[in-house]
Amino acid sequence: MENSIQHDVLILGSGLAGLRAAVEMARRSNGRLSIGLVSKVQLMRSHSVAAEGGTAAMMRPEEGDSFELHAWDTVKGSDFLADQDVVELFVKKAPEEIIQLEHWGIPWSRRDDGRIDQRPFGGHSFPRAVYAADKTGFFEMQTLYDTLLKFDNWKRYDEWFITAIAIEDNQFRGLVGLDVTTGKFHTLVGKALIIAAGGAGTLYGFTTYSQTVTGDGLAMAYRAGLALEDMEFIQFHPTGLVPSGILISEAARGEGGYLINKNGERFMERYAKGKMELAPRDMVSRSMITEIEEGRGLKTAEGRNYLQLDLRHLGEAKINERLPFIRELAMQFVGIDPVHEPIPIHPVAHYSMGGIACDINGATAVEGIWVAGEAACTSLHGANRLGSNSTAECLVWGQITGEQVVEKYWHSGVAFPKLSAAFVKEQEERLEHWLSNSTGTENLYALRRELRQTMDDDVGVFRTGEELQQALSKIQSFKLRYRNIRVRDANRVYNTDLIAALELGNLLDLAEVAVASALARQESRGAHARRDFAERDDENWLKHTLAHFTLEGPKLSYKPARITMWKPVERKY
Repeated sequence: MENSIQHDVLILGSGLAGLRAAVEMARRSNGRLSIGLVSKVQLMRSHSVAAEGGTAAMMRPEEGDSFELHAWDTVKGSDFLADQDVVELFVKKAPEEIIQLEHWGIPWSRRDDGRIDQRPFGGHSFPRAVYAADKTGFFEMQTLYDTLLKFDNWKRYDEWFITAIAIEDNQFRGLVGLDVTTGKFHTLVGKALIIAAGGAGTLYGFTTYSQTVTGDGLAMAYRAGLALEDMEFIQFHPTGLVPSGILISEAARGEGGYLINKNGERFMERYAKGKMELAPRDMVSRSMITEIEEGRGLKTAEGRNYLQLDLRHLGEAKINERLPFIRELAMQFVGIDPVHEPIPIHPVAHYSMGGIACDINGATAVEGIWVAGEAACTSLHGANRLGSNSTAECLVWGQITGEQVVEKYWHSGVAFPKLSAAFVKEQEERLEHWLSNSTGTENLYALRRELRQTMDDDVGVFRTGEELQQALSKIQSFKLRYRNIRVRDANRVYNTDLIAALELGNLLDLAEVAVASALARQESRGAHARRDFAERDDENWLKHTLAHFTLEGPKLSYKPARITMWKPVERKY
């Protein structure tokens, strides 16, 4: 065994949840707990910096908001699949995180009276999205990073690609992987692990995600024996910029933007008259696809369908103050100035409601492993997440998991575990095979395109059993072909060919879980809209899907949703 590293705690992922957990552990342990922060990208390149619109929190009880109202909006938005005890915890802790970031120096946008401002977001019945212009995620990341720099008990491992999680006797032992900058194989031993490595949005070709978001943490946890939960619920954000898929923040509609069809009609009046453009994302995305299918969409010169987001009535001054990044994106990527022209948009893959199964505190079934952020499935979002609840989730469970780990491991005297030599040898030989003996004939990039095209075509906003079965059969054939891919680059330093091969393996496993779970769920709920089972079925499907790894494919089981306050009712907006 060579190049072995030890830390009390390892954090996989350096986005919002990972950084928040690191700050919490650094300060609670008075700088004495050793923390290793491991990421496949440079620290401030994590996808969290792309979060734009806001972070939801109940900040104005004197103006009519309340914990109960935020909780009700979240539960209703989830199509009643959210675990309601988790939602109650979330809404009470989110305001604490807003104030904490304020104390750490974040430049929140403010009202004229100097108080922290909040804007409307879809599915919320009160304007509760705290924001920093339309670069909220970037400023939250910067604030956490600046705060972490005050401590010296952590070390960052940027551009390290972890390839496996070691678990023995149901206890976390460590990680193995590559320092991409040198190509050297390493083992990282820790007493505890927090997985905060994000979601799996690049399963799709048309997506808002950075190309680096390939579900690595989810796939490794799955193969190591942890269950993935509710992976069939993949959110489509209504406003992806056409043709790239770049996110046009919901803040644009929160600030008053209209969705219009080719006739210039605000078509949401037909689907959600009470909320219009600020209905929940699942509902708006389905409405948009219906408009297109009924002939009221537009087409690009290349034949791509789209609708339009109209900001013209907001005026240049408001767009420049509240939505400067949106204006910049539209001008740079499609040559349209939203002050004068509507923006072409289409629903786009945006978020995984599912993730690694865990309890209300982010603890998994394996001793020593916690999860936080989009990688986790605390069941906060159920079948559909409300906009601005995700960055709040990252902050809340970054704090909770950091606190939990310190309480358990700080004065405990727990010894460092030992990694199995056989496990390390197996993992090292797997990588060596890619580098020195890759003689396959499949082009891994062509295979990745086929996977994403399949997900775009057959696992979209609406899906049918026939389409899902077709997608599942294709994915299983892709997995067989994957065994025959070739890594052409045999160099060790910055071998992006090797990284792409490893990422594709992760995406294939996650695609199989998502599609198998979607095929099994014979109802429509939230982001899972089946044309052949068009109604929600609470009698049979008010439950969470659990997927466990087997060599033959995912083994599915179920557990009930926790209902503590509100029984499911018909969902109207």
